[in-house]
Amino acid sequence: MGTVRNILQAKGHGVFSVEPAVTVYDAIELMSQKNIGGLIITDQRSEKLLGIFTERDYARRLILKGKSSKDTAIGEIMTENPITVSPDDSIESCMKLMTNRRIRHLPVCDGGKLTGMISIGDVVRFIIDEQRAIIEDLEQYITGHHQ
Repeated sequence: MGTVRNILQAKGHGVFSVEPAVTVYDAIELMSQKNIGGLIITDQRSEKLLGIFTERDYARRLILKGKSSKDTAIGEIMTENPITVSPDDSIESCMKLMTNRRIRHLPVCDGGKLTGMISIGDVVRFIIDEQRAIIEDLEQYITGHHQ
C-alpha cells in the first residue's frame, strides 16, 4: 500500500488556510468557493499550524451553540492541535486513524512544516485506484497478456 506522499504527488501540496481572526462566515464562503470541507488555521507570520476548521466544527460549535457566523472568529471554534500525519505514513494507517478518531481531514507535516492536507475522499480514491491497477495486472497475468 502507498503512503501519504503518493496522495500528495497526485493531488498537489496546496492547502487553503486562514488566520484565527477570520470570521466563520468568511471561512465558510472560502470553503464553498473552493469546494472543500476543511481549512487549516495558521499564524501567517510563523506559518505555525494552530488548528483545523471543518464543516463538522461549524455545525457542532457554532450552529448548535446559537452563535453568529458573521460575529465569531474561526479561532474560537476551530479544533486546536489537530492530529497530523507525515508524508511517509501509510495510507492504511491514515485510514485506520480517520476511522477510529472519526475525522475526515489530516494535515500533513514534514519536519514540523505543513506540507499538505489529505481527506478521507483522497484516501478512498487512492485505495480504489490501487485496487483497480492490481485487478488489471492480475487479469493480464491470468489471460497470458503480460510482458
